[in-house]
Amino acid sequence: KLYPDAGSAYSYAKNTCGNQVGMLVGWASLLDYILLPMINSLLSGIYLRSLFPQIPPWTFIFAFTLLVTFINCRNIKLLANLNFILVGLPVFLMGVFIYLVIHGVSHKLGYSHVWTLAPLFNGNTHILPLISGAAILCFSFLGFDAVTTLSGETRNAKVAIPKAIFITALSGGFIFFVVAWFTQLYFPDNSHFKNPTEAMPEIIFYVDGYFFQSVFLVAILVNTFAAALASHASAARLLNIMGRDRIFPKRFFGYKSPETHSPLYCILFVGGISMTAVFFNLDTAVSLISFGALVAFSSVNISVLIQFSIVKKQVNSPREIIDNIIMPVMGLLSVGVMWFNLDKDAMVFGLAWAALGLAYLIY
Repeated sequence: KLYPDAGSAYSYAKNTCGNQVGMLVGWASLLDYILLPMINSLLSGIYLRSLFPQIPPWTFIFAFTLLVTFINCRNIKLLANLNFILVGLPVFLMGVFIYLVIHGVSHKLGYSHVWTLAPLFNGNTHILPLISGAAILCFSFLGFDAVTTLSGETRNAKVAIPKAIFITALSGGFIFFVVAWFTQLYFPDNSHFKNPTEAMPEIIFYVDGYFFQSVFLVAILVNTFAAALASHASAARLLNIMGRDRIFPKRFFGYKSPETHSPLYCILFVGGISMTAVFFNLDTAVSLISFGALVAFSSVNISVLIQFSIVKKQVNSPREIIDNIIMPVMGLLSVGVMWFNLDKDAMVFGLAWAALGLAYLIY
């Protein structure tokens, strides 16, 4: 509400801690925003390869990325309406998936094995591997912060954007929790899978065979397409506002099309980056995105502490102390746990990227 700008964590850090800190946060966050569309291109290759194993994955990646880039070059209303339609089918099929899991488990083992807390507490769960997994999978929860990058094109952004963030975070979290619960119920470990890193097609096949696998993969592909549209749009707008602030060359990155009001050159730039998905594997790309996301999350919590506790001194009531000190400190601690369990390669590459940003800032 205080800074309804399109730059997300970059804007908060810049307005709270100064231009230099904002630039470094924006630079590090680019790992998150720019690579997230690439992840969707990579996933499209994985899913389509399962449906058409005889066709090289790079052809799918190129076609998928070109289509996403073309739609993003149009106006934001088309993008938003198309995204809303595309999300419906996968959510419906997730409900079908949960029904099939319940039916399969009850048929094999009885209903007593359905209504159990085993997916959460099974005697074999250890906290450190869970935290390590969370450090990798936190990239799944990045959509809610991308909402803020559309502030510049949203009516009454001070009211609409905060609501959208909470609705996105809570609904996404609920869906992930429920689906993970039933997947864990059906597959207590990953011994069934030939490739645990890319197990989605195998999971669907074991639950209900080839036909449902094909239908579900099409739906997940549609969902991946919707995610790619949104992440592509948010990455382009972060680059655009950093271009407008002259962190990057303004003539290129700060340009907006007079016809569509879209940051055309930034959209094309992100599309070019997404094409490089043909050279990456899923593990590496996800880890690098997590580094950028953790920088963004950390900076937002620090910005809240500085802006409201130190600058505005809003710590005079129990509610203000909870909102402006306790909550951001808890946020920092939870993100700190993720930092300590981040993949070593991601940390090395991420720090190298941050060092490059520092050198650029000094220049």
